[in-house]
Amino acid sequence: MEDDILTIKEVAEYLKLNEKTAYRLASEGKIPGFKVGAAWRFRKDEIEKLTKGSASDDQEPRPT
Repeated sequence: MEDDILTIKEVAEYLKLNEKTAYRLASEGKIPGFKVGAAWRFRKDEIEKLTKGSASDDQEPRPT
């Protein structure tokens, strides 16, 4: 069975970001995630939606 929860390191690798950038984006709410104690966790399906441009409606639209 595939893991549905990603760590900050895994999400940074998936999005091809530096881990510090992933931390910053998560804390700013630009990457959907949640904290377990001090550690960030991310649902893989939400990250995939984000990369396909179909993230939740509360996201700000991208400038064109």
